[in-house]
Order: sequence, then C-alpha cells, then structure tokens
Amino acid sequence: MSETKTVADAAAPTRASRLARLRMASLGVVVMLILQFILGMVYNLYGTAPTTRKPIGLFSTPVIALHVILGILIGIAAIVLLVRAIQARHKLSIWMAVIGLLAILVAGSAGLGFTGSGDNGASLGMSLGFAVALACYIVLVFALAPLGAGPAEQASTT
Repeated sequence: MSETKTVADAAAPTRASRLARLRMASLGVVVMLILQFILGMVYNLYGTAPTTRKPIGLFSTPVIALHVILGILIGIAAIVLLVRAIQARHKLSIWMAVIGLLAILVAGSAGLGFTGSGDNGASLGMSLGFAVALACYIVLVFALAPLGAGPAEQASTT
C-alpha cells in the first residue's frame, strides 16, 4: 500500500513544478504579445487604414490575418494560463492572469472596432490593452523565478 502511495506522490506535480510551468507559460504569452505588436506595427506602416466608409476585413491581407489568428491564440493561451494559476493556488499569478486576460479581451474588442471604423480611440484601446497584458505577464515571469537562481549567486557557488 505504501508503494502505491509513493508512486502516486511522485507522479503528482509539485507546487514548484506547477509554478515553473506557469512561469514558462507566462513567458510564452509575452513572446506571443511581442509578435502581435510587431504584426500590428507592420500593418500600421504598410497597410491601408480603415475608415468609417471603408472598413477592412479581418482576413483582407496576410498580415491582418496573422494578427487575428495570433490574437485568438493569445486569448486561448491567457485562459490556459489562468486555469494553471488557479490550479497552482498562487494568488499573485491568479490576479495577474485575470488582469492580463481582461486586457487581452479589451485589446481584441478594440481591434474589432478599429477594423470597422479606424477610430483613434479603438487604436488607443488596442495599445493600452497590449501594454497592460504585457506588464502582467512580465510580472509573472519575474515573480515566479526560482529563488537563488540569480547569476551572482550561481557564480559564488562555483
């Protein structure tokens, strides 16, 4: 009986491994957000801005299509990250994941509004949503770093 419990305990993820996976997921969302920003800037520089009389389609150009698809993937990743934060029962992670997800939803809805009207307020909404989401996930990357893993401490132990 004790052997079965030992095997089950070894298979169960520890809190440290959950937090490590949460940190890597946060880093993944940060990378995706940066790529999303780059795609948005490319379209801003080389694409045609929508107007109230001439909206743009969500798949009208390859850059916009990639931007939309990546936005959907970012939303899914943010939901998965929130679920992982809840499973890890880490309060800071839960709060940052909730705020980050809400910011992504704000940016996405502002983006939908922008494609229909080209409104400057919608463009600002995308930018602010992006900035808040990026800040939340960067906080998680640094807050979930293992203790004692800094370069100065590694150098002193070798």
